[in-house]
Amino acid sequence: MSRIGRLPIELPDGVEVNVDAAKVTVKGPKGALDHTLPSGITAKLDGKLMVIHRRDDSKFQKSLHGLVRALLANSVIGVTQGFSKNLEIHGVGYRAQEKGKSVVFSVGYTHPIDFRIPEGIQIKVDRNTRLLVSGIDRQKVGQVAADIRSLRPPDVYKLKGIRYANERLRKKAGKTGA
Repeated sequence: MSRIGRLPIELPDGVEVNVDAAKVTVKGPKGALDHTLPSGITAKLDGKLMVIHRRDDSKFQKSLHGLVRALLANSVIGVTQGFSKNLEIHGVGYRAQEKGKSVVFSVGYTHPIDFRIPEGIQIKVDRNTRLLVSGIDRQKVGQVAADIRSLRPPDVYKLKGIRYANERLRKKAGKTGA
């Protein structure tokens, strides 16, 4: 049996889970998330625990078992605590500004980049060079942070660009002239 899939998910106080035939809805203080269960995977509530079961031991069902359990556990954490990613902007003149429902980046191009904030995501800009991307959906938070980083990935020669706060970069030596 899947080591991850067989672990029960503990439901903290304030979290309400509704299990239909193929749909699980998780509601908490920060919001609600829906998940559609693949065929052969079922979720059952047992008091303050949610347990995920699979139909058989085929390779495909085994792979889905742990995945569905991890996604539902992330939903429970998301509606109670939320998820966040920190980004830093490095470079002379590189900065970001909040403007309504978008963030405007000046990161060395001839034009500013207008990045629309997706629904369900909050972006806070601190001191024009630090960003906090937060929300209840872990996948969405990570994707938005990756999209922002891809606007100007860190340069390996000068270490300028947008990077995660805990990301360590190794500076490459430039060409040496003769």
